[in-house]
Amino acid sequence: MGVMERVKTPAAKQREAKAAPVELPLDSILQGDCIEMMRSLPAASIDMIFADPPYNLQLGGDLHRPDGSQVDAVNDEWDKFDSLATYDRFTHAWLAEAKRILKPGGNIWVIGSYHNIFRVGAALQDQGYWILNDIVWRKANPMPNFKGTRFTNAHETLIWASMGEKARYTFNYRAMKTLNDELQMRSDWLIPICGGQERLKKGGTKVHPTQKPEALLYRILLACSNPGDVILDPFFGTGTTGAVAKRLGRHFIGIEREDDYIAAALERIEMALPLDESAVKTMMAPQAATRVAFGMLVSDGLIAPGTQLTDAKRRWRAKVRVDGSLDCEGQPAGSIHKVGAAVQGAPSCNGWTFWHVDDGKELRVIDAVRQDWLLANEA
Repeated sequence: MGVMERVKTPAAKQREAKAAPVELPLDSILQGDCIEMMRSLPAASIDMIFADPPYNLQLGGDLHRPDGSQVDAVNDEWDKFDSLATYDRFTHAWLAEAKRILKPGGNIWVIGSYHNIFRVGAALQDQGYWILNDIVWRKANPMPNFKGTRFTNAHETLIWASMGEKARYTFNYRAMKTLNDELQMRSDWLIPICGGQERLKKGGTKVHPTQKPEALLYRILLACSNPGDVILDPFFGTGTTGAVAKRLGRHFIGIEREDDYIAAALERIEMALPLDESAVKTMMAPQAATRVAFGMLVSDGLIAPGTQLTDAKRRWRAKVRVDGSLDCEGQPAGSIHKVGAAVQGAPSCNGWTFWHVDDGKELRVIDAVRQDWLLANEA
């Protein structure tokens, strides 16, 4: 997707793109205030917006664990507002600019906690957006409530909205069903919080306190955008949206004020490898139902799109697509079970035990990878 750069003025280096106006600063980070930077973008030029605005957490002092250690919570200046009225004015201002730059068939996602998401929802409706869904992101590994004074806060809420009640919008229903292994995708998503190697740290400290997991953005971009679309993230942080957009063949524009976040995002996105064209294709035709969620392993990165699977005797090979379906020469694309049955000429197949990951040296049955996921994400 080209060399990425930091852009400080609207006179950014122009980039060629078939799916977007050439004046857009594609695959770049605009440094500055989000409202001011959005004003520099042309009207009706953005396909989708993902926004992770300040939560206005209103924290009253430090938070400590039972052992006395301090919790690394959000206490940055960018999350502090003088009053709820000030926060509301800020929310209405950036949502107004977002509506101006979204295409008529565009859509917007906003994520938040109980501190702010209800105020954001009201502002969205006041601005004329049409709410399509609220999605509950259930955290598989939430931080406990150390004081024992409230329920453990184990979820965040995402609002998905179109430009108006009658507006058209992108929803890749077939891809979402395939990602969920032929079950209709529900509005409660169980996804681990960002951790492990994915969590960016500097000197042992988190680079960003609210870094979102790539699996969450993977699902959102796959559901509501298409290859070549332009995705705007006005609160870019450390670049999760940009990294996932690059992997999925979308363009991105990020807006961020903080130098440290931009530096981390630039390095991270530079290392993100885009998927080849065949892996990005998603299934759009109905397929047979199955009850197992292979797509979770794909979206969580345990089995990457483009990975070659084979049977135990290496007779057949299949490539994993971005939505969890398999692409096997001579066979229609389908789930791990359907393609496994097709290559054998059998009426059915347990794809979990039939297919193996082939790293060129040894084979590993994909059911073992599933067990790895279950062990890593036990609540």
